[in-house]
Amino acid sequence: MAAAVLGLGCWIAQPYVHQWWVIRTACDGILPDGAVRDLLPEDARVTGAEAGGVKALGDYGCEITVAGDHSADWRLLSLYAYTRRDDVDREFMSAFPENGFDSQAAMPAGLPGFVSRLGTLEFLLPCPDLGKDADGRQRRLLVHAGVSRNGSWRRPASYEVAVAFANSASKRLGCGAEPLTAPEGVSPADPGEDEPKTVTLASARDTACGWLAGAGLPDPTRWKLDVRLTDAAPTGGCEVTIEDETTSGGPKGMDFVAWFGDWSNRLVSGNDSDRPSPAASARCAGEAAHFGLDASDDLPGVDQAKKRALLRAFAAAQVERRGCTGLEVDGA
Repeated sequence: MAAAVLGLGCWIAQPYVHQWWVIRTACDGILPDGAVRDLLPEDARVTGAEAGGVKALGDYGCEITVAGDHSADWRLLSLYAYTRRDDVDREFMSAFPENGFDSQAAMPAGLPGFVSRLGTLEFLLPCPDLGKDADGRQRRLLVHAGVSRNGSWRRPASYEVAVAFANSASKRLGCGAEPLTAPEGVSPADPGEDEPKTVTLASARDTACGWLAGAGLPDPTRWKLDVRLTDAAPTGGCEVTIEDETTSGGPKGMDFVAWFGDWSNRLVSGNDSDRPSPAASARCAGEAAHFGLDASDDLPGVDQAKKRALLRAFAAAQVERRGCTGLEVDGA
């Protein structure tokens, strides 16, 4: 028996076998090991994994580390989940440190999240099994999935790993959220690096930004739209740009952004200079929702009154799509 145990120990101690074992058991064995391997740089060596949390405190996390090249080990995966209000709000503050117009990208339709300015995948799911908090709000699960830029993070494996972790965290923390399904063959967008994938206004009628097709923009065929909002996301936007002889050779545009949840109240409070202007608000799923517009000056055919009318149209479209109430527009 001793010889058998010694043999197993020597087998696991072999470098490749050790790496296989670490990946296979990481995050309590819930990650698809093939996807984790897809995220590893060529010839990278996994050195360890840690997982843990406290259910009573509503947190759970997992990290996988990789050997550095003549330097300290670095984290390939940083996966965290939270159900407490303060933790959820803190994560959103990290995604939007200055104002709500920080860069972000949409996830595939159906996933309740967004890609942050740092390239992290942020999911927000309702937790029916946790009931409501002391303020009567439905408790939610926020999942932060970070894949290091040192790895091959622009691959479908990022969504596969993030979704597997989110589903496991929901069970572990007693959330009871509907299981997510990773999109097939879809890689995360990079808000900081990718060129906008623009489309015509008419071709986006069936999206969450479809309201722009009938918004009465001057010369509507000249505008290009970047759809960064889905009906399941806690935040996102519709950015339109125009570039012709009337814009002095450079592109100009408007960025309509929505933020759903009480966490967004901080975006429109405090220093007035940081407030989205013009802005609108509503109540969605029992919590606050805010809508803002950031626009270029001297847009051809779009004066301040038109901007406010467009902001109202944007907010009204989202209120209708999500069943919200109490729409109010600043200055109206």
